[in-house]
Amino acid sequence: MMHRKPNRSAQRGVAVVEFAIALPLLMFLFLAVSEIGRAFLHYNSLTRAVRDSARLVSTRALSGQSGTVSLDAAVVASARNLVAYGNPQGTGPALLPGLAPGNVTVRDAGNNNIAVSVTYNYQPMIGTALPNLLGGGSIATTFTLSAEVIMRAIS
Repeated sequence: MMHRKPNRSAQRGVAVVEFAIALPLLMFLFLAVSEIGRAFLHYNSLTRAVRDSARLVSTRALSGQSGTVSLDAAVVASARNLVAYGNPQGTGPALLPGLAPGNVTVRDAGNNNIAVSVTYNYQPMIGTALPNLLGGGSIATTFTLSAEVIMRAIS
């Protein structure tokens, strides 16, 4: 009885087939982990900007000796600009793509507290390519990130 040795070229072909099967799965996992990391970084930037804005408003919201919260237009505009652009003047590029001062809400939360909140439509980096890869059509790839901070107004 003769035993044949496995042919190396046949083994090489099997490895190529296994690689071709595993590659799409590995690419999907890589893109998913990258996208989750990017979304987390955007959310972290959003919460940091809202916290800084609430801190700014909390130091400027009390009116005179009365000790009541008064949100004038200049304070609200500065707070919105701080969230959207990273500075109260509203100069420079937006902190995140598509983030605008209109996405920010500044309000009196009662009991000498102020609240700053933001809603942001997060667009994944593969969001525009995904519908094209799947043969066209419309697939909702954006989702909303929101953050709110409530702080006591101080003088």
